Amino acid sequence: MSGKWSKLVYNAGGGKSLINQNIFQVIRDSNFSFSHLSYYCSKLYALKNVPQNPEYHGEGDVYCHTELVCEKLLALSEWKELTQEEQELLFLAGAFHDIGKIYCTRQEDGVWSSPKHTIIGEKVFRQIAYKNVEQFGLTFQQREIIAKLIRYHGLPVWFWTKDRTEFDLLKVAESIPLRLLYLLSKADVTGRIAKNPDSLVEQVELFADYAQELDIWQKPFAFANPYTKYQYFHRESLWHKANLCDDTEFDVLLMSGLPLAGKDSWIEQNNTKLPVISLDEIREQLRLPPPKNSGKIAQIATEQARNFLRKKESFVWNATNLTEETRQRLINLFAGYGARVHILYLEIPYQKLIARNQKRARYIPEPILEDMIKKLELPASWEAYTVNFEIE
Repeated sequence: MSGKWSKLVYNAGGGKSLINQNIFQVIRDSNFSFSHLSYYCSKLYALKNVPQNPEYHGEGDVYCHTELVCEKLLALSEWKELTQEEQELLFLAGAFHDIGKIYCTRQEDGVWSSPKHTIIGEKVFRQIAYKNVEQFGLTFQQREIIAKLIRYHGLPVWFWTKDRTEFDLLKVAESIPLRLLYLLSKADVTGRIAKNPDSLVEQVELFADYAQELDIWQKPFAFANPYTKYQYFHRESLWHKANLCDDTEFDVLLMSGLPLAGKDSWIEQNNTKLPVISLDEIREQLRLPPPKNSGKIAQIATEQARNFLRKKESFVWNATNLTEETRQRLINLFAGYGARVHILYLEIPYQKLIARNQKRARYIPEPILEDMIKKLELPASWEAYTVNFEIE
C-alpha cells in the first residue's frame, strides 16, 4: 500500500467539495455518517482497498471495520453524555483511527498485517489536518487530541502486558482524556468480527477500572512537583507517588518547531540575555547548504553546549528538534549536568509557512520541507521539566 501523506483529496467518487464546508459541518449535516464523510474525503474512501487479517477482522477490509467502529460509537450508552465537541472529536478519531494502515499493510507468509499503523496514523492525520486547516476547522488542541487518540487507540487492549502497567497509562493521560480513549477502544473491539470478542471487551473494561483507580480518568496524574514528574518518566522503578527533592541547578530552553515557525524572532523578542546555540548560525558560518554536513554541525553545537553545561550556565538550544528521539538525546545530555530542560514548541499556519519560505533568502526545497512536516512529532508534556506551546 502506498501514497503520499501530504495530499488529502476531496470530492472522492464525484461527490461534493469541502472547500466551503469544514469537516464538522459535514459530520453534523450527515448526522454522524461515516459513509457520508468518506464520500467527501478520499483518504477515508481509500480504506476500501486495504485488506485485514480475517482472524481478527472477519468483517472485511479496513473501510468495513471503520464504518462499524463509527456505528458502535454512536450506540455506546455513554455517547449521549458527551458534549457536542467530544462527540465530534471522538467520531473523527474513529473515522481516522486506522488511516495508517493505508501505508503499512503488507502480507507475510500469507497473513495480512499493519505494523506500526497507529504511529503512522498519528503523523498522517496531523499532517493532513495541518495542511488543510480551513477544511478541517480544527484548533491545535482538537487536532492533537484526535492525533493522540489515533496513536493510542490500541493501548486499552494491551496495557496489562507491560511490566509497569501504570506507566503507559500515566504517560498517555498527559496527552488525552483516558475516558475518550476508553470509548474509542471499546468501539474498536466491538466494531469487528473476531474470535473471543468478549475477552477484548473485558480487557478494555479493565483499562477503565485501572485508569479510574489511578485517578487519571479525566485528567493527568497530579505529580508531587515537576521534577518528580520528569524523573518518573525518565527513570525505571520510580513510584508515581514519590516526592523527590529538586536538585537541578540551571535552565536550558530547547526550541522546537518547523523551519520558519518564528523561533529566531521569539528568542530575539523574549530571551532574557541568555546565550544562544543556533544550528542555523553554525551552518551559515560554515557556508553549508541544508541538509549537508548535519552531523558536523551538531557536533560543533554539542561541544558549545558542553562548555555551558560544565559551568552550570543557562542557555538556549535553537534548532527544529522535530522528533522525540532527537529531543530526548539532547535532554538526557543537558539533564545529566543538572539542568532543568524546558521545551518551547512554535507553530504557524501551513500557508504562512509556505509563503515565508518563498521569500526566504535560504530557500528550503519543497521536498525537504514536506518531509520535515511528515516526520514531525510534537513534544509531549512528560518529555522535559516543562513543555509549552505558542501556536499562531
